[in-house]
Amino acid sequence: MQHAKPLPSYLVQRYQGWKATTYKENESWYRHLAESGQHPRAMVISCCDSRVHVTSIFGADQGEFFIHRNIANLVPPYKPDGLQHGTSAAVEYAVNALKVAHVIVLGHSNCGGVQGCFDMCSGHAPELEEKTSFVGRWMDILRPGYERVKEIEPLEARRGALERQAVLVSLENLMTFPFVEAAVKSGKLSLHGLWTDIGEGSLEYFDVDRGAFGRV
Repeated sequence: MQHAKPLPSYLVQRYQGWKATTYKENESWYRHLAESGQHPRAMVISCCDSRVHVTSIFGADQGEFFIHRNIANLVPPYKPDGLQHGTSAAVEYAVNALKVAHVIVLGHSNCGGVQGCFDMCSGHAPELEEKTSFVGRWMDILRPGYERVKEIEPLEARRGALERQAVLVSLENLMTFPFVEAAVKSGKLSLHGLWTDIGEGSLEYFDVDRGAFGRV
């Protein structure tokens, strides 16, 4: 591969610092993880957004979470069409191979992907309507959520509602996977919907009984 280059110096320095401190102080734990394999209790589906740091929010150690990240923390509907489905493959592996007990969908404030869906569905992002737009076609997953909140006023509240719809649509789509549905109905798996405000550091969960999000 002719276009791959060495790491930037600042990343090399950070790695060397980690190896000399964090790794050195916990070397036996890292070796244990390498030898015993992974046994995470939960899968977390979160956004690619660099500001969302799942392990920091929950104070998690290595090996504790099986984490999958994509634009706007979306899960597509079950569709075994022989094509490539990264998110679906991650869900299948987590549930069938790792036997996780929980699948958590974590949305967040100021989500650029959700904003893209908002703009596209309201006719302000024609570039995302193009068939060649990977982001646009991915955000089609959230169109049903937009239809539910498109009348909400004011505008800012509508955006926030759509961010939470990204969580709910994903939870709904998870239940279209036969192996997820079977695990949930048997009590072996539970699904959880969360939304975090980056600036405030707050966390909300979807309360099924209330049909709304509430503070953790």
